[in-house]
Amino acid sequence: MKYLKFKQIYFRVYYRFRKPRFIESTQPSNSEWRWSGPLLNKQSLFSNADVKFLNQAGKIQTAADWNCASKPKLWLYNLHYFDDLSSQDGAQRYALHNDFIDKWIAENPPCEGNGWEPYPISLRLVNWVKWCSVQSQVPPNYLKSMLDQANVLTQLLEYHILGNHLFANAKALTFVGAYLQGENSAQLLGQGIKLLNEELDEQFLADGAHFELSPMYHEILLWDLLELIDLAMTSNRPELTECLPKWTGIATKALNWLSSMIHEDGEVSFFNDAAIGIAMQPQQIFSYACKLGLNYDIINEQLITNQDSGYSRVSYEQYAIIFDHANVGPDYLPGHAHADTLSFELSIGKQRVFVNSGTSLYGTSPERIRQRQTAAHNTVSVLGYDSSQVWSGFRVAKRAYAKLEKSTSRASDVQLIASHNGYLQQSPKVKHTRELLCSPASVIVSDMLSKQLPACFHLHLHPDVDVIKLSEKELKITKGDEVLCLVSSAEPINIKDSTWHPEFGKSIANKKIEIEFANGNLRTEIKQIMRDL
Repeated sequence: MKYLKFKQIYFRVYYRFRKPRFIESTQPSNSEWRWSGPLLNKQSLFSNADVKFLNQAGKIQTAADWNCASKPKLWLYNLHYFDDLSSQDGAQRYALHNDFIDKWIAENPPCEGNGWEPYPISLRLVNWVKWCSVQSQVPPNYLKSMLDQANVLTQLLEYHILGNHLFANAKALTFVGAYLQGENSAQLLGQGIKLLNEELDEQFLADGAHFELSPMYHEILLWDLLELIDLAMTSNRPELTECLPKWTGIATKALNWLSSMIHEDGEVSFFNDAAIGIAMQPQQIFSYACKLGLNYDIINEQLITNQDSGYSRVSYEQYAIIFDHANVGPDYLPGHAHADTLSFELSIGKQRVFVNSGTSLYGTSPERIRQRQTAAHNTVSVLGYDSSQVWSGFRVAKRAYAKLEKSTSRASDVQLIASHNGYLQQSPKVKHTRELLCSPASVIVSDMLSKQLPACFHLHLHPDVDVIKLSEKELKITKGDEVLCLVSSAEPINIKDSTWHPEFGKSIANKKIEIEFANGNLRTEIKQIMRDL
């Protein structure tokens, strides 16, 4: 608790004892502007009863199903988001959307159940606004329900969590305030804009990264920002258009950061909580930015070092490597952090080869903890400890603080040296330093501990590649008949079974390399990348 802001502690107590009051609103009207932004969500509603979220199907047949105790909390949240209203072919399901909105209003009484929690309210309101704005006629009870939900949301703003949740609250108030007319819609708009501008200053770092340091959440927040820019242009509300210089400036930096964190397959790297299929794809984000007229320059250099967020990228013709020398995120909000300090991911051509394990579930479970632990990432554990003490579903106790000690790009190679103090704060009392020496056809990974203690370098392989043991200390990594690289180490190499989690609800069998060492130093070389052996 010592890391939390006073505001978080205060509102945790406040919301425990103060429940929202439902106040019957008068009938609002709606604005005439029509949403024209891209609608790219996947289909999730298939009939009046059949739904699918996070790769898990379900049925909504009774009012109780909206809060089914056998479903994971995140699945139920997705049920209440109404993302299908903003899906690619959603217009074909107009009647189904009407039925589901009617059903939600009838079966979810005010302030009861998952649907009236602030985060689902926020995402649902944005989807309802976009959907309603393109209809020729909108039932009055839809507009009234939106205003009722927004008024409840103002009493539940997630100051106890902060971060992306509070940003989503502010976005929802802004969308509703810009769309509805009458009663307190102007106040909702003003409150949303004020909160947005405060959170933009707090949540986006100088190098463009979202401060929770998850590439997936960076995509989500950047898409939110692009939609807000679109809302300002579409609605032409002066309260919004005067924010455009600030918003477009932040979005430009955020686009550049995103470009440095994706692999050649077009998807993001897996640092902290990250998975494919939750946020929009990077190319969809870049295309949307172009549609909005944002002028940004994607940096394409041999070495990109994002100093503020703590990630570096090295790019050669044969491969690209992304190196994590970041902290776990803001001290008061580490809920999406993994114990992955000094890990890296490497792609050869468009093929991911060395991958962090990804994220397949939230909640509180041994598997959720395992996916956050050091051993699930391409870095070093000491005495079986994690570099940061991840626990429960979204908690971190003692955490690693990382430092980039050297970053040099030369004609012949690139050198990166970073260290962290995570083990110094725990019983190992040892500092971990890692050097990456990258040249066109090899990467030398040197791990140095300040004491001689039993340690293990974990290295996870993408499930599409195969590993062949050539000797006790050398491996060959292949894909089909193609040799991708050799891996050699100063210590014996072990191959174990593991799992990779590219999406929520998915676990794919893969192989993991473990290299144990006890002398305080380990040299591992990834060599002859994409050359005939």
